[in-house]
Amino acid sequence: MRIRSFRTAGMAAATAVLTAATTLAATSAPARALAPEPWVEAWGTNGSGQLGNGSTVAQQTPAPVLALVRDGIRELAGGGGEVATGDGVQVDGPSLGRPFAVALMENGTVQAWGGNDKGQLGNGTTTDQGFPAMVAGLSGISEIAAGGDHALAVHGGRVMSWGGNGKGQLGAGAATDPTKTPVVVQSLTRVKDVGAGCAFSVALGQDGTLWSWGAGAKGQLGLGAANLTDHNTPQQVKGVSDIAAIAVGCEHVLALTSTGKVKAWGGNTNGQLGNNTTTDSGEPVDVQFVDAVTSLYATAYGSFATLSDGTVWAWGANTKGQLGDGTLLNRTTPVPIETLSGAVHIAGGSDHTVAARDNGSVTAWGDNAKGQLGDGTTTSAPKPGTVTTLPPGSGVLKVATTMGTSSFAY
Repeated sequence: MRIRSFRTAGMAAATAVLTAATTLAATSAPARALAPEPWVEAWGTNGSGQLGNGSTVAQQTPAPVLALVRDGIRELAGGGGEVATGDGVQVDGPSLGRPFAVALMENGTVQAWGGNDKGQLGNGTTTDQGFPAMVAGLSGISEIAAGGDHALAVHGGRVMSWGGNGKGQLGAGAATDPTKTPVVVQSLTRVKDVGAGCAFSVALGQDGTLWSWGAGAKGQLGLGAANLTDHNTPQQVKGVSDIAAIAVGCEHVLALTSTGKVKAWGGNTNGQLGNNTTTDSGEPVDVQFVDAVTSLYATAYGSFATLSDGTVWAWGANTKGQLGDGTLLNRTTPVPIETLSGAVHIAGGSDHTVAARDNGSVTAWGDNAKGQLGDGTTTSAPKPGTVTTLPPGSGVLKVATTMGTSSFAY
């Protein structure tokens, strides 16, 4: 799952942060030594090497990802996930690959690291890798996304894909699983953005249309109530047009229209569609109570929107406090997150959320049993502001997570 202004793809609880070359000190985060240049940082679980530090040791505070610096990276996406019993098992049903991360570099190449059981690192093997390395044959890339066990990249309007393909999520018209190096998604030639869910994919066309492929049982392809089957080639999402941005969760999709409204479809067990029900929808529905939306973010089973007045609203899964409204209640319609101010980027896994703020800090909330909040403890936090993962002035611009318990900041 990718983390960016309009989407999250996020899926486990590892967080990476890019920080300025200054000493970092805060009451809830230990002081950090001077670094020669800005760096990307990660924390949380690390059983597959997804933190990118060359080890498989979990990290309760931010630590640098090897060889990645802020000035050289354009975007970072986390994929795969884990639960308490280990990496690469099921979280609420859908199978996830081992947690991994993908980075789009400023020169248009792509690097990946972490779990590789489904070939999601794109290097021709299925061997896990604890440090960033090039994805085979990719250059001139403009966008990336990471899903449950697969990844996507946009090259000149075409979409490339690699990794797991058990549900046709690679869109190549074949059932080869895994696909260990990038292949071309069929039919699409004018794509400007992509999103990846647990076992499906979405592409935003340059003309504002949407296309989807892969798993469809929850309605996540948006092909209508009568079409809940899997598809291994792109299909046009019904009933939406003039879409400006997308955000993709494990089993649901959010779409931002050019007028600032939000459409949603797919899995809705936790209320993540925001239409005051818990019924899955195979066709787009209107998210209630929010308009003038400027940015969308989809966590694994939740949704966030930033409005033009700077406020943040959230809905969906919240049994671990991951929405940040101070309760442990799932929300079927958007509620304001009153303690989150100045948010410029949001990402989240299945039970925690992280945000970059306009003062360069990172805050995190939700479950912390695996150290996924990055404050050096395993104490959970019910709302933003309780935990400062990185203090003001850290230079952080964006955050990302896997579907589970690993996080990144950069």
